[in-house]
Amino acid sequence: MLDIRTFGPKGGNVLYKALAHPVAATALSAMEQRLSGRKIAVYDPDDTVQTLTALYPGLKPTFVLTHDTEQVGKNDGFGGSYHALVDLPDIEADCVLALSFDDAKMRGRLKDLLHGKELETLAPARLPDSMIVRGRPYLDKLNFATNFAFFRDDASFSTRIVTANYWSNYQSENLRYWMRLFDEGGTVIAEWEMPIEKANSGIIIDSSEIRERFDLPAFTGQLFIHVLGARGHDVVKYALDIFGKGENPSLSVTHDANAWPSVRFATLPAPAPHETITVWVQNSHGTTIPAGEITFNTMGKEDHRSVDRTIGPFETVAVDIGALFPDVQWPAQLEMRPKRHLVRPRYEIREGNRTRIAHLNVERDNIQPDPAIRAFPKSLGRGFLLPFPILDPKHYTSFVQPTPMSEALHSQPVRLDLFDENGAPVGSHFLGNLPRDHQTAIALHDLTDRAGHADLVYDFRDGGEADGWLHGLMRYRSRNTGHAAETSFGAHIFNTLMTWRSEPQSYAGPPPGLTTRLFLKLGHDALQSFCCLIHPASVEGTHDSSTTLLLHSASGHLIAETTITIPPSGSYMVRPHELFDGAHLEQAGVGGYVLIRDLTCRLFGYHGLENPDGGFSLDHMFGF
Repeated sequence: MLDIRTFGPKGGNVLYKALAHPVAATALSAMEQRLSGRKIAVYDPDDTVQTLTALYPGLKPTFVLTHDTEQVGKNDGFGGSYHALVDLPDIEADCVLALSFDDAKMRGRLKDLLHGKELETLAPARLPDSMIVRGRPYLDKLNFATNFAFFRDDASFSTRIVTANYWSNYQSENLRYWMRLFDEGGTVIAEWEMPIEKANSGIIIDSSEIRERFDLPAFTGQLFIHVLGARGHDVVKYALDIFGKGENPSLSVTHDANAWPSVRFATLPAPAPHETITVWVQNSHGTTIPAGEITFNTMGKEDHRSVDRTIGPFETVAVDIGALFPDVQWPAQLEMRPKRHLVRPRYEIREGNRTRIAHLNVERDNIQPDPAIRAFPKSLGRGFLLPFPILDPKHYTSFVQPTPMSEALHSQPVRLDLFDENGAPVGSHFLGNLPRDHQTAIALHDLTDRAGHADLVYDFRDGGEADGWLHGLMRYRSRNTGHAAETSFGAHIFNTLMTWRSEPQSYAGPPPGLTTRLFLKLGHDALQSFCCLIHPASVEGTHDSSTTLLLHSASGHLIAETTITIPPSGSYMVRPHELFDGAHLEQAGVGGYVLIRDLTCRLFGYHGLENPDGGFSLDHMFGF
């Protein structure tokens, strides 16, 4: 287990991001080599040492010094006890490592205590001034707006990151994307900056263009993205499209990596017959993952099977799930236990000559079932619900699997409420109080003959527990072409005036979240974009949406707008090529997008691309 303090759903540990940043990793790995074999006295003014040594074990201290009188003599976590800082002159150490990025401050504070001992600080791991916001503390979250992306370009596939300059909504200026590309071995093969000069402009990072620009060989690795000059928040959001090249018909989409190293991940399906599932294990840190450290297990069972090889810094390794679990098939589900070594992993399903990509989700280790959810007042209606599309059953099959997403959860009491596009109920189906190791997959196309959506909700008629972190894995397949896509998401409380803790969530500000700002990219070449836009309603009797679709050009200019309305529990298939004039879409160009805005309610959507051959991609949307 990597003993680091990382992230939660309400924010992150900036210190972790500062220490794990690839620029810092280079400097701290060099420090490990430089101090190898020496007795290190670590001065830990800000309770940093556990995270530092987890990431860089070569800096393990012989002594730990503190200025906190109440800590002196207590266990330091390294087989000894904390020493008082003032006792430094009497400690037999070869060097002193002060865990601060402020070199001058540490030299001034410790100069009378060193008595000839060499002093090291974290200053060599500090980002250059050109990468930080002038006038803010170094460990300000806006200095570390970072994320990873799966990135590949070879004979069969290319990848494309698509987003927009939403930072300009927070008065960000002189924005730059700083990027470092690692190949499958963890070697840096390219590094560059992309200036983002125009407010609200579209942003595209295309693997084929990058490969040509830097004259690179084929690669399957990861792209580290650092947004310099960020304002508002430090969350780097994007959609990631995967395209087949040449005769490869693959088309799929996933999204941002969510820079939150987790003990466990879930929403990983077992392979179905004729499927091969690859999990892309991408080391997010500058230290090697030991062989056997990362394991997988069947959901609800302790049958751990490990990745029996070391994984180097920033290395990418393909793990064949079917080879690890030849005896397990879909609809069984699996857990991954990476023990905080990586951010959200991707999995890829190969079926015949097509592949589709999706991501695993963070499994929470810090929440417990909450009896309060069973006793919600009427003002919260159905409470937590997970909305997702039912594609037209005449042309598509649609499946859903409820997925346990916290370590403490042992049962899921759930039902499905189905609605057509006009919000009319078309069925309700109690799935039972499902055990953690259930293998339930519901065929929604057998429950209704109408397009629309379904809500997965809690139902306690047979008992059971709820933790508010209800998730599901959704799968779709074209009846005509066999092309498939899948995604996963979690439940929220939607469109209630009354609140419960952080729900209904808001992208900006306190609850209740009753507005919408969603990003829908446009298609390009022969591809056309779409989104299934849902008006989830935890309570009855709310009003129709008043939704504006704003067409923006790649340069950020507003070109055209139109409005739609969606009744509560209804849905609308938004296709920009049907709603906007062709000349306007041509003016928007590659990198243009539609901003979906509503000031009256929170909508949720699933977006994708369609090609003329019946191929499609699908994933849930993101907002700013």
